[in-house]
Amino acid sequence: MKFSWYTRLLLALASGATLAFAFPNFNLWPLAWVSIALLILACWRARAGMAILCGFLHALVFYVMDLSWIDVVVRQYGNVEFFVAALLLLLMSMLEGIVLIPFCWLISFTSKRNTAIACALAPFLWVALEFGHTHVPVLGFPWNLVGYAASGNLALVQVTALTGIYGLSLIVTGWSALLAYAILSGRHRAWQSVLALAAVLIFVAIGCRDFVPVDQPRYVAHLVQTNFAQSYSYPPDWMLRHSGDLTNLAEISIDSARKLPGLIVWPEVPAPFTMADSDFSSRAQQIARESGNYFLVGVEDWKQDAGKWEASNSAVLLAPTGQRVFTYDKIHLVPWGEYVPWRKELAFAGKLTADIGDFTPGARYSVGSEPGGTFGAFICYEAIFPDLVRHFTQNGAQLLINMSNDGWFGRSSAPAQHLMMARVRAVENRRWLLRDTNNGFTVSIDPYGRIAAKMPTDIRGVLDAPYNFRSDRTIYVRFGDWFPWLCVLASLVLLGLAMFRTARIATSK
Repeated sequence: MKFSWYTRLLLALASGATLAFAFPNFNLWPLAWVSIALLILACWRARAGMAILCGFLHALVFYVMDLSWIDVVVRQYGNVEFFVAALLLLLMSMLEGIVLIPFCWLISFTSKRNTAIACALAPFLWVALEFGHTHVPVLGFPWNLVGYAASGNLALVQVTALTGIYGLSLIVTGWSALLAYAILSGRHRAWQSVLALAAVLIFVAIGCRDFVPVDQPRYVAHLVQTNFAQSYSYPPDWMLRHSGDLTNLAEISIDSARKLPGLIVWPEVPAPFTMADSDFSSRAQQIARESGNYFLVGVEDWKQDAGKWEASNSAVLLAPTGQRVFTYDKIHLVPWGEYVPWRKELAFAGKLTADIGDFTPGARYSVGSEPGGTFGAFICYEAIFPDLVRHFTQNGAQLLINMSNDGWFGRSSAPAQHLMMARVRAVENRRWLLRDTNNGFTVSIDPYGRIAAKMPTDIRGVLDAPYNFRSDRTIYVRFGDWFPWLCVLASLVLLGLAMFRTARIATSK
């Protein structure tokens, strides 16, 4: 079987598009199961340059479609023109796509030695590169890993409690690689394996859903969706202008907790909220005191270090007395959103970087306490980092709370994608997850990934969110990223086999 150069390029473009269509808002998830097969076919026995080009085209199509919401954020809040925003999206897509260069090149290299080894290598290598991509400093951005396309199935997603999201990625890419091998080899037995594995996956996905346990909630938290209009900057008199809104939010928070006692949660700071502001501080303390309940709120927290004032994106817990009893400072800040990496080197881009503040990152995976148990509160896009969230559970968190402000994304695909990834964190850690946002999606997720309660988007109100505390620890919590490291090892072994085969052929000649 031979592929022309234009067939390879079409396969690469199709692989990127089908993978993008698998995620929200398209939600054509079955396409993810064939996407990587198309990329393997494009790279099979291709010249090195062609393989790299195929990887580049896949990444370009996938990330431009998948991260199109970046254009919304940059144009609406970065005050830049359409062409500049498009260029930034293109640049980010190219940077994120760098991870595909070694994948495509190595598949090309090994397939010239042995097709079976190349197809066996593909899923392990893909997961190893996803793992590496997650941990790259600054540029690490594990948004929509392949496994998330299958995470909507209640039965399949349970594997993440053992392996993290990487196990689900291996299942999806593994079936895709087997499909590619069946196409390339044309062997009857290979097609039998494809059909048999498909039958097993369908049986598990459909037949095992009813066997997933149900965790009964015992508590209720009041997740307040503030629904403030998003703005990049705020006038000095913002608090005065929105005094009525703040009074309304205080009233609905207090009333809900009086009717049904429970933790009150406000989202990641959607406005200039800081405990250093006497007006906001007194309002926050009023909510805690008059409701008689604990109050968790997102703020910009100011601290003095060596005579210098520094700001952090923080979650602060007030006791029913109004006293601050817990603070978590966001550890993984958003590059070019909450701080500017290499600010000096990017001085030429002053228009884009001048208005971006520099938050100070936190250093501790702090765990707070409320009546009944302990909790970990992670902020916004920290939800897409599996190992980061795992640290809270390791430190004793019996409940997870994700405070986010997805108002930046408008009604693009990003809020739904963000929720999809946060949902997997609940399963990996086997914890209830309360997710409170400015304008949606505000939800309660049970430890097995079911959405137990959900609030409509773009409204102001309170979600009475059921939850419970759990103290058991999953394999993933106990041992962390053991599975992707195993995939790294498997990749090295298979590459060694391919090299050995090359050496043996050379010797025989």
